Amino acid sequence: MQGFLQRYLSLYRPLITALNELMSSYELSHSLWQVMFYLKNNGPSTLVDISAYYHVEKPTITRRVHRLEELHMIKQIPGKDRREKLIQLTEQGEEVYQALRVKITDLEHEVMNGVAQDEQLITFQTLPKIKENLMKREESLRGEA
Repeated sequence: MQGFLQRYLSLYRPLITALNELMSSYELSHSLWQVMFYLKNNGPSTLVDISAYYHVEKPTITRRVHRLEELHMIKQIPGKDRREKLIQLTEQGEEVYQALRVKITDLEHEVMNGVAQDEQLITFQTLPKIKENLMKREESLRGEA
């Protein structure tokens, strides 16, 4: 289907902008939210876990984590190995997560207004399949190099 990527990309930027506006009162952005979201859904984790999940370089995640520590949203906890740094949400981070989760859910409802429930479900199920195909492509390209 020609034009799919263009349609997706034309949606992406306005959606990120709307998310950033929602989070600005907490001095957060979508990129910082990603770390909080990961920790909330996966529990205490390492920087490597997060960077692998989002396919982002570890130094990028390290900068995000430092910023979230400055904001008292996350903290380091001892891991099994002294070299392993585990991070988790703080109590304040949990509270902010819950408050933003409500606002983000409201935004999701707003942007899906007028989209039939069955179309929403199809989109929800299709996007992970597209991501999986992109990951397969990436692995294949690495294998050729």
